[in-house]
Amino acid sequence: NLVLFSLGGMILALHPRSDLVEDAGIIDNQADFSGVTISYNAHDKNEVDAVLMKVKQLGAEIVKPATNVYWGGYSGYFRDPNGHLIEVAYNPFWPFDEHGNIQLPE
Repeated sequence: NLVLFSLGGMILALHPRSDLVEDAGIIDNQADFSGVTISYNAHDKNEVDAVLMKVKQLGAEIVKPATNVYWGGYSGYFRDPNGHLIEVAYNPFWPFDEHGNIQLPE
């Protein structure tokens, strides 16, 4: 249920809407969820926690606190002031190269 496109150091991931709703722990309605999330990939769990703490201090709503997730990573979600849903995730299966670009497994 996932399609990945490598875009020169960034990844475009297409998930079914229902999977995004479940992962974020939100209710699926058009008013609060567009069907799109943005994900920031952190280098480790500590960075996930630090980013979520910082955005909370800046006024963002934490939608789902960071937790270990079923696929082996660690992630949480926040909603920015414009209502966009943003995931902060650490994926141990997607290493970064020497330039800071995500490397998808072959």
